[in-house]
Amino acid sequence: MQKASEFELSRRGLIAATTVAAAVPAAPFAAHAQAEVAPSGTPVMSKLSLQVNGQQVALELDTRTTLLDALREHLRLTGSKKGCDHGQCGACTVMVDGRRVNSCLTLAIMHQGDEVTTIEGLGHPENLHPMQAAFVKHDGYQCGYCTPGQICSSVAMLEEIKAGVPSHVSADLRAAPQITAEEIRERMSGNICRCGAYSNIVDAITEVAGRQA
Repeated sequence: MQKASEFELSRRGLIAATTVAAAVPAAPFAAHAQAEVAPSGTPVMSKLSLQVNGQQVALELDTRTTLLDALREHLRLTGSKKGCDHGQCGACTVMVDGRRVNSCLTLAIMHQGDEVTTIEGLGHPENLHPMQAAFVKHDGYQCGYCTPGQICSSVAMLEEIKAGVPSHVSADLRAAPQITAEEIRERMSGNICRCGAYSNIVDAITEVAGRQA
C-alpha cells in the first residue's frame, strides 16, 4: 500500500510536471502577443474637417475623442452639456446633417465632412431661434442644464415630423404624423429634464410647430 508521504510526493510531482508542460508552449506565444500589442504610450492622432455652426474647422484629435469632447474641449463650444455620458439624458444632443445625435456616444472622426449644429449655432441673444424664444416665453427650463439638448432635439424633431417620419405612438404609419402632445412627448423621451419642466417644453414646441404649419 502506498504511504501518505509517497502519495504526497507523487501528487506534487504531477502538478509540477503539468505546470511545466503547460508553460513551455505558452511562453513563446505570450511573448509574441505582448510584443504586438504592447502600448507605445502615444495616442493615435487623426486629422478631421468639420463644418460647425456654418464655419469650416480643422482639428487633429486622438481617435478616441468623442464629438462632445471635440466641441467642448477643442472648439470651446460649451453649450452642449456632458450629463450622464452614456447617451441616456440627452443633454449633449446636437444636430449632425440635420439629425439629432447624442454627441457623447459618437467619435468625432466618424463625422469627417459633416455639418454639425450646436445650440450656439441656432441663435444668439440678439437674434434668438424661434425655439429658443419659445422656451424663454413658456419657461421651458429651470436650471437650464438640459436646455441646449432639449432645444436642439426639438428643432430636429419637428423636421422629422415634416418629413413624415412616424413614431412609436403614430396611429397610422402611412399618414403624415400629427403634432400632438403625445407625439411630442414620445419623440422627446430621450431628453430628460431633472427640474420637470416637461409641460412647458411641450407648450414651447407646440407653439413653434403651429407657426411652421
